[in-house]
Amino acid sequence: MNKAELIDAMASEANLTKADAKRALDAFVGATTKALKKGDRVALVGFGSFSVAKRAARTGRNPKTNAPIQIPAKKVVKFKPGSELSDTVK
Repeated sequence: MNKAELIDAMASEANLTKADAKRALDAFVGATTKALKKGDRVALVGFGSFSVAKRAARTGRNPKTNAPIQIPAKKVVKFKPGSELSDTVK
């Protein structure tokens, strides 16, 4: 499902116009992005939670030359599904 399909689904499920659904989705993405940028955790009960984790620096290999390369430390976004979502998908 891409963004346009998600907007269509949100509009039909919530009885909204597509424009309202797009604004709601954009607001959710914006608010989630700001919270994660600050280092906060975003938890949606039953759906899951988004959090930021630190990935340590490590040594990798260039697959073309097999030479070792340094991969720098960075922050990554993690998603942990909630129990309701996990049970529904099973």
